[in-house]
Amino acid sequence: RGKNEWWASQHEVHDFSVGGPFPHGDDRFAVHYRYDVTFKPDGTRYGMEEVGLYSVADGKVVREEFFYSM
Repeated sequence: RGKNEWWASQHEVHDFSVGGPFPHGDDRFAVHYRYDVTFKPDGTRYGMEEVGLYSVADGKVVREEFFYSM
């Protein structure tokens, strides 16, 4: 939660899109995120893409993994 709060406080989001979810069996799914943001401390605007891979057990997300384009 702290990481998300820091990220939101440090970035201005101009646009974003979400694709998915893309299920894989009963225990995993992926989501594709695309952002257009400005990093507030230095004013740098950039695009970012990531894929979140979520593992599920007993109906709850128990693990998150994120993959970023470089």
